[in-house]
Amino acid sequence: METSKKYMRAKEASKYMGIGLSTIWHYASIGLLHPKKISARVTVFEVSEIDNLINSVEVI
Repeated sequence: METSKKYMRAKEASKYMGIGLSTIWHYASIGLLHPKKISARVTVFEVSEIDNLINSVEVI
C-alpha cells in the first residue's frame, strides 16, 4: 500500500489502514504512530510511518 501523499489526517489514515478512527488515536497514545500538530485544529500522520506500521504487522 503506497500513496503519493506525505501526510494524512487521522480519518484518512484510518481508512487507508482499514481500522477505526479511535484505533488511530490509540496507536498515537501508545507511541506506535507519532502525530504532528500543524495548527490548533489539524493533526497529521506521516504516510511513511503508517506504511512501516502496516508492514511490521505479522499476519497469522
